[in-house]
Amino acid sequence: MLKIGGFTPFTTIDYPDRLAAVIFCQGCPWRCGYCHNRELLDAAAPGKIPWDEILTFLDRRRGLLDAVVFSGGEPTLQPGLKEAILAVRERGFLTGLHTGGAYPDALAEILPHLDWVGMDIKAPFADYERITGAAGSGEAAERSADLVRTSGVGHRFRTTLDPDLLRDEQIAGLRRLVLEGWGSGYDIRHAAPL
Repeated sequence: MLKIGGFTPFTTIDYPDRLAAVIFCQGCPWRCGYCHNRELLDAAAPGKIPWDEILTFLDRRRGLLDAVVFSGGEPTLQPGLKEAILAVRERGFLTGLHTGGAYPDALAEILPHLDWVGMDIKAPFADYERITGAAGSGEAAERSADLVRTSGVGHRFRTTLDPDLLRDEQIAGLRRLVLEGWGSGYDIRHAAPL
């Protein structure tokens, strides 16, 4: 079903105000220099945890956990993501997604089945290729951000600041876009230069 590169059985920080587990999906098309999950980048790498083990764990945690978050890597790369989300929902859990927005069509398909989305806005969309190393990444992220903010699904846009990649005026532009243009929650996490 899913290629799972890692699993956190309990977290208080990955889904707002809820106790959650996090499934880390294998594979990402982008190569951001500050990535903290480099071991998940290779989409051809085998998964480390079978999906059945995750479901068995979740069955034992009903009533103890509130939510399950699909993270990565980039979870929307996974063809079995929708089915996995539906299986989690059938067990009574809220569903969350951490995404960079690389695959807007896949995101559009799963948004109706999500309760919350945390989307990373890496830079002004015109600067994405410099950050991600992938042509067309800014257009994909912009489409995904528009889908998220107009979906009616709870969400938070966030940015990891690397002072070697984003200048003050770019950061100010991101703040204006999200706070004034979109009117949504916004987190800023600082990353040390690599």
